Order: sequence, then C-alpha cells, then structure tokens
Amino acid sequence: MAPEVILQALIALPFAVAFAVSAALAPGIIGMLKRRGAGQVISQDGPQSHLAKQGTPTMGGLIILAGTFAGCLAAVVASRNPKWVLNTGALTRHSDLAAVLYLATGYALIGMLDDYLTIRQPAGIRGIPSKPKALMQAVLAALFLTWLAFGRTEGFVPVLVVGGHQILSGVWYWVFACAFIVGMTNFVNISDGLDGLAAGLAALAAMVLVCCAIMLPWGVRSECDLTLYGLLPAVAGACTAFLWFNAHPAKVFMGDTGSLAIGASLSAAAIVAHKEALLVVIGFVFVLEGLSTAVQWAVFKFTRITTGTGRRVFRKSPLHHHYELSGWPEPMVVARFWILGVLASVAGFAGAVWRIW
Repeated sequence: MAPEVILQALIALPFAVAFAVSAALAPGIIGMLKRRGAGQVISQDGPQSHLAKQGTPTMGGLIILAGTFAGCLAAVVASRNPKWVLNTGALTRHSDLAAVLYLATGYALIGMLDDYLTIRQPAGIRGIPSKPKALMQAVLAALFLTWLAFGRTEGFVPVLVVGGHQILSGVWYWVFACAFIVGMTNFVNISDGLDGLAAGLAALAAMVLVCCAIMLPWGVRSECDLTLYGLLPAVAGACTAFLWFNAHPAKVFMGDTGSLAIGASLSAAAIVAHKEALLVVIGFVFVLEGLSTAVQWAVFKFTRITTGTGRRVFRKSPLHHHYELSGWPEPMVVARFWILGVLASVAGFAGAVWRIW
C-alpha cells in the first residue's frame, strides 16, 4: 500500500470512528446529565438572551472525549496492520499519542471539577478559582514537557522556528511551550460561550493542522509517531458529531470538561509536530477571543487604578459577547466567526505550503 494511501486512511478512519461513537453516545450522555441535574449556570451580567439557556446540560465534553478515545483506538489498531507499516516503523510507535492523551485527560479532569463546582457551588464556591486552576494546568503542562525532554525515545529538539528562522531554543523554548499549552487551552475555553462556536472552530483547526503536518511533502511523517495524528482527526470527528447537538439552540454544552481537553490536545500536538506558529494562525479566532479578554481586563484594572473608574474597551468580553450586545444575533456571530476561522485556516495552510511556519 502506497504511503499516501496509508496517510489518508490514518486521517479518515479515526475521524469516522470518532464521529460515529460520539453521535451514538450523545443522546444517552445528554439524558444522564439531565437526570443528574448537571445544568449550566448562566451569569446574570451576560447577554439577557442567554438566560434562556439556564439549566441546559453541561459537561458534554464527555461526548467529545468518548469519540476521541474511540478514534485513537481505531488508529492504533489500524497501524498494527503489517501492510500499513512504513520503512521507518513510525506507525508502530504510540508514545506520542499516549502522552498527549494523558495530558488531555488531565485537563479534562480539571475542567470536570470546575464544571461540578460551578453547578453545585458547595459552600458558595463557583468553579475553581483562577489562580489554582492556572497552576494545575501549568503543572500538567510541565509534566508533559518533562516527558518530551527526557522520556521520549526519539528525543525532541527544543526549538521554535518561524519562517526558517530560529526564534527560541533551549530553556526559553520550554518556558514558551508551557505558556503555549496553558494559553492556547484557555483561549479555546474562553471561546466556548456561544452555541457551536468552539466545537466548529476546533474541528476545523484539528483537520487543517493534521493535513499540514502529514500531507505536505516536508511534513513530519517519520519524525513523529504517526498515530498521534490519529488524535487530531479523532478530535475533529468528535467535535463535528458534538456540533450536531450543540448547534443553536444547543441541547448540550461541552463545558470546561471539553474545552480544556480540546485545547490541550491541539496545543500539545502542535508542539510535538513543531507546528506552534501554524496553530496560532489557524486558531486565530481562539487567539482573538483570548486577547480580547486580556485587553479588557488590563485596561479596566489600569484605568480603575489611575482614574478611580474602570473603563472597558468592549461592551463585554470575550469578543463574541461584544458583538451580541451590539445587536448581532447569536447565530450570526457564530457564522461570521466560523468564516474568520476558515480564512485563517486557508492562510495557515498556504503559509505551511510556502514554509512560512
């Protein structure tokens, strides 16, 4: 079997399996969440149209996780077929896949705890406080990077290259990588505020990332464990199936359970493949959403200290709420942000073809 056929199959199979499993399990998981009272708590200071979403089942990231694990399992089983083993033996190595799945699972558990505390609010606690939450994420990211530096059989070169130029290396690269995982993960989390927004953008980003990493002639076919790239199509397939139930009006929300796991998967996969800059480009909407929140917070804090009155750049952050409060209907905001995601993906793929990132 030709290598090109193998690579195409490694993309198509986990996507299809993840989609089928997530779609099949979604009604049961949604019903279970309803029975257990896992309903979303809507903030009173958000858009008034969102108050109708109060009680919609959250923690739907379990649907995405189930499909992702099933798709990865399919990729591993398929890679054991002797007809599919390339001369490099890359298809028989599964360490990268396992490491990224461990990281994603750890982030999903953090998200699950945060969702639980938000729903139940024991002793008046709503969610995990931001600083402990960020610390837990940083610790998990550091553990993943420690394995990458010392435990990976094939080794790992700690270098960030953009446009053929070495930007970071050595210790500074590891600092960047830790911030990259935590930052991109939270950018995905922040984007999960409108029906279908984060799931659609994540599916798109995952597929473009895997296509650039594997299908281009100068990709990383032999350098990395190719079953890792069973993970990205699996994430895309699971998110696409989830979108069926998450589209407006949503029957379920992914919650932090899903958004943190997705963000960790995308960022860790990009690091292993040395495609960090590419993920920033194709994940432009995630970055835009995250930066809008950071700018809003910084300006408000600064102006409150200097003038005594906090001022806001946007009507409300993240950016999608600003446009909602400006009069755009929610489906319009989602559709237009998806369009931005498509344009960013086209730019990312073109840049990868031209070896810009």
